[in-house]
Amino acid sequence: MSEFQANNVLETDVVKEEKQEKQEKELYITTKNTDSVVFSVIEGFKKRADIGLQKYGVNLDRKDLSLQDWIQHAQEEHMDAILYLEKLKQISK
Repeated sequence: MSEFQANNVLETDVVKEEKQEKQEKELYITTKNTDSVVFSVIEGFKKRADIGLQKYGVNLDRKDLSLQDWIQHAQEEHMDAILYLEKLKQISK
């Protein structure tokens, strides 16, 4: 292995370790260190992530979906959101 290849492998390993460390950091959000709205949104995200993991057995760190698959999922989620908003508009009249 050349010196360039060895350095490249080392840099790749360092980047992987940094990414892993970043992912493993814990975040402590309380009502004392953030406002109630932010706290509520973060709490909702955590609950949704837990439900998704329980329902599908995977989380968003999955590697089995292509870019097009992710785009499709996002479009479908946004279509659902539009339907919910339309329903709210109708019942608020």
